[in-house]
Amino acid sequence: MDKQSERIIERIKSRVEGLNWETEDQDAGLVYSVGDGIAFVKGLRDVLSGELLKFDSGVMGLAMNLESDQVGVVLLGNDSEIREKDKVFRTKHVVDTPIGDALLGRVVNALGIPIDGLNDIEDKTFAPIEVQATAVMARQSVNQPLLTGWKIIDAMIPIGRGQRELIIGDRQTGKTSIAVNAILNQKGHDVYCVYVAIGQKASTITRIVEQLRRNDALEYTTVVASPADDMASLQYIAPYTGCTIAEYWMKQGRDVLIVYDDLSKHAVAYRTISLLLRRPSGREAYPGDVFYLHSRLLERSAKLNEKHGGGSMTALPIIETQAGDISAYIPTNVISITDGQLFLNLDAFNSGKRPAVDSGLSVSRVGSAAQTQAMKHVASSLKLELASYQDLLSFAQFSTDVDAKTREILDHGSKLTELLKQDVNKPLAQELLILSLFMNKYGFLDRLNVAEVLSFESFMHDAMKRSYSGLLEEIKAEYQLSDSLIEKTKASLEEIYTLYRGIHNGA
Repeated sequence: MDKQSERIIERIKSRVEGLNWETEDQDAGLVYSVGDGIAFVKGLRDVLSGELLKFDSGVMGLAMNLESDQVGVVLLGNDSEIREKDKVFRTKHVVDTPIGDALLGRVVNALGIPIDGLNDIEDKTFAPIEVQATAVMARQSVNQPLLTGWKIIDAMIPIGRGQRELIIGDRQTGKTSIAVNAILNQKGHDVYCVYVAIGQKASTITRIVEQLRRNDALEYTTVVASPADDMASLQYIAPYTGCTIAEYWMKQGRDVLIVYDDLSKHAVAYRTISLLLRRPSGREAYPGDVFYLHSRLLERSAKLNEKHGGGSMTALPIIETQAGDISAYIPTNVISITDGQLFLNLDAFNSGKRPAVDSGLSVSRVGSAAQTQAMKHVASSLKLELASYQDLLSFAQFSTDVDAKTREILDHGSKLTELLKQDVNKPLAQELLILSLFMNKYGFLDRLNVAEVLSFESFMHDAMKRSYSGLLEEIKAEYQLSDSLIEKTKASLEEIYTLYRGIHNGA
């Protein structure tokens, strides 16, 4: 650059800096620069971090960067109508969202505004989307199960009301299906649900809403949608909006299930905002406070004590991995915040094991505290049986000569793996789930061929509902298996097995 060009640049700089960016109104400022959904504003002296700001064009913004000479504002709308020197006004409010029972059955955007084409929400009550998490002394230990309807999860990796259980795996391994199945299974269990879609395709969100509607699950569910074509700022605030909606019901003493689908895209949206605000980048270009991004969200899930109403908020955050790498930055962050994880294995999914939950890498840190006595009884040995099977399977692949004991373990393991398979959108009631695992506990499974396992299970469930409804009600009463009830169940299964064999062999 020659000296004349340098002098021209210096002269322009001095003129811009010499402009008066102050306004007579202390609660107003002027736009200094705008672009990519970010505006830098000068003259806002007393603005607060996280405060909602209003531009001349009507667009709202969120004050994120408070610098010595300017404020970095994240826009919550289109920046095409905002110009340099436009006025910006303080609202002295933070971002809030409508809350209450009127939101049940509705699809709303990241600001809580309905986008389902139905009537507007009447008699709105608003609450800020970011609040401090419930204090430790207001909480109690997780002690009630939140049943997902999945055999492998409810038996081996139980989730309790108030827990945060991460669902993690590669794309297209069934993560969303597990979460949606859990929502479908809350029908009749007096649990409200919130599904937050972050960065998903609009067509995918529409399909999930229709799925919930078809299964009569939308009536107790609120969907917060921030699709892929939304601005990064809206994808950033969407989970906090969903959390505030769920938190209202928790504080009313109700049980709530909230799904964040998914927090990987949420972190990417926050990274986009941070880089545009010129914040320093760290590992994988994420800002240094990306851990706080998710911790302040997930810490709001809790099981409140009786003094505070006894409500609960159970969180199922979803994280997408790349080639099964759970040691990447965002996965390790969220694993350390949550109370366990369901790891979905791509190879298992492709080989037909669905749900593809890896029983070795998956864990629930609440454990059997969130299980009924009956479930503990029938599921106590499952994890060990599957672990033995997986170990021996890897060795047996390299050996042609397998002894009888090993063959027996392999044979039983293959039948147990088959038993734990389950179709999507077909959650199982706990009493039927207990009966399925009862087959394994008391040797009925070993009488079947692998190909017969799911066929017999379905036959047994139908027979139980049709001819042994009294036994089902007895199990359902307290979910406790006494010695007499165990004997009664054995006798019933024996009769059903004989009937199945008669039909099967006759065919």
